[in-house]
Amino acid sequence: MPANPIVHFEIMGPDGDAQRNFYGSVFDWTLQGAEGFDGYYLSDPESTGVGGAVGTGSEAMPSYLTVYVQVDDINAALAKVESNGGATVMPRTEIPGVVTFAMFSDPGGNLVGLVEAEMPEGE
Repeated sequence: MPANPIVHFEIMGPDGDAQRNFYGSVFDWTLQGAEGFDGYYLSDPESTGVGGAVGTGSEAMPSYLTVYVQVDDINAALAKVESNGGATVMPRTEIPGVVTFAMFSDPGGNLVGLVEAEMPEGE
């Protein structure tokens, strides 16, 4: 496996149901609602090649497309991003029992996500 693989994607728009219907119809993707997250539909990696989601963006970012890169330490990765000309858009954020993530913009203005690798129990 690559040192820091792409592990997730998101394609968000102002209407999550429309996003789901569009990508499901155009590409035959299997998309299921994520419990507790209205308008957010997870893909079946068998249909998309890598896990991801389509759905409703936030008020601050109603439409965006991004990939998430897995890292061991989000804060260290964000420090490296900033020292190389990028900027933190969303700091390290933990959704307990679901995911720990962050988002940054690269020097070209592209939005990229980070996902913190889960440490095996006992480490």
